Amino acid sequence: MQKNRASRNQANIRKRQARKLNYKKVFVFLVIVILLFWLLISGISKLFSKGKKHESAVAEPVRQDVSVDLAVVGDIMCHSTNFQDAYDAENNTYDFSYVFTDIKDYIQNADLAIGNLETTFAGKNVGYTGYPTFNTPEQLAQNIKDLGIDVVSTANNHSLDKRYDGLVSTLDELDKVGLSHTGTYRSKDEQDTILTKDVNGIKFAFLSFTYGTNGIPVPSGKEYCINLIDEDLILDQISKAKAQNPDVICVNMHWGEEYKLKQNDTQEKLADFLFKNGVDIILGSHPHVLEPMEKRTITLEDGTKKDGFLIYSLGNFMSGQVIQNTMNTIILQLKITKHSDNSITIDSYNYVPIYMYDKGVGQEERYKILDIDKTIAGYKKGEKGISDTLYNKVTNAKKMIDGVFGVTY
Repeated sequence: MQKNRASRNQANIRKRQARKLNYKKVFVFLVIVILLFWLLISGISKLFSKGKKHESAVAEPVRQDVSVDLAVVGDIMCHSTNFQDAYDAENNTYDFSYVFTDIKDYIQNADLAIGNLETTFAGKNVGYTGYPTFNTPEQLAQNIKDLGIDVVSTANNHSLDKRYDGLVSTLDELDKVGLSHTGTYRSKDEQDTILTKDVNGIKFAFLSFTYGTNGIPVPSGKEYCINLIDEDLILDQISKAKAQNPDVICVNMHWGEEYKLKQNDTQEKLADFLFKNGVDIILGSHPHVLEPMEKRTITLEDGTKKDGFLIYSLGNFMSGQVIQNTMNTIILQLKITKHSDNSITIDSYNYVPIYMYDKGVGQEERYKILDIDKTIAGYKKGEKGISDTLYNKVTNAKKMIDGVFGVTY
């Protein structure tokens, strides 16, 4: 009996020891599991953290300088001789594209191209007319779009040549071909909506103003239809432009005196006013001849400095005018850079001298805008089709153009 009792006691002791051992094993196992789980969670967390840092690095790359090559042309006009020459009798339409073939690469290779549209597209039913009240075949809109023009200023003294309906029709035709415009409007909301374009990461805002409309009254109740030069309106438009947070504010000004090769006091004062209030680039038109250009360092009211550029008149681009110097013109070239600190500089300004060549009455494709330097070089190489007369014309035109901008020989 005692032996049996002793055996049972020893067996119970062994069972209790076995249970204790099992508890220890379970405890160690749980500790190991918890440790592994913690290590796993910690590793995932670090991996996710690294991923977030990588995402942040991708989302915020180091900023690089970006630049825009800008091309600007003067008055795009269309006298009766121009559209008569462009008439395609076989297809009963108009095609002005041949006028631009010699200089189109300068426009098409630019990042942004601007011109002054100084005519209307009031429609065939109104009747196509030249000076003094212009109405041009609407095919010209497509042709200048195809040339590479991106933006046209429409505020000038001929905007109301075919009255308010003609103004509206002009904007409709520009919209049809996808050509952006500024300066004339179909509603107050449209006037208050500032034209902007983002080009290569540089945001441009465009404004346009004219001194008048050749005595044609702006219709009562539709004063919004054209931006007249008025300091209060200019300030209001600049304010609306600034609200868009542009990098560059570009303003077309239709001002000055016709056929004068130098700006007047009013132009100079207005230019100072524009620069003082935040404008970066001023593009002048109306004189139909070239006037001086300059790059300025502008000191703002807070003492900061910035680059500004001004050309008082770009002259004609396309026209049928024959008055002295109206055929001599340029394609203005500006290089604008936005730096990594968001500052803007105008790195360079240059021009391509061009000439509005008129072959004469009865000649096929009578009008053509010529690259002056290319024409001179071609003549010297003995290329056919460049007469002594033409060579002399473009040589004299180049001297006149360079003279306006202070280049001497």
